[in-house]
Amino acid sequence: MTPRSLLRFARWYVREITGVTEYDRYLDWHRAHPHMPLLSRREYERMRIDRRDADPGARCC
Repeated sequence: MTPRSLLRFARWYVREITGVTEYDRYLDWHRAHPHMPLLSRREYERMRIDRRDADPGARCC
């Protein structure tokens, strides 16, 4: 593995773990559904956090 590909993988991994790419996926989804209102990154993150808090699943707190 070259240093460049290692850095590319590390960047991808960190973005996946932190959830940064979720908004990118949302934008891809929105391109297929242009009739839906487009949320800003802040609005999207707020909606995502609210949904996660409404259904905590296996989290203890």
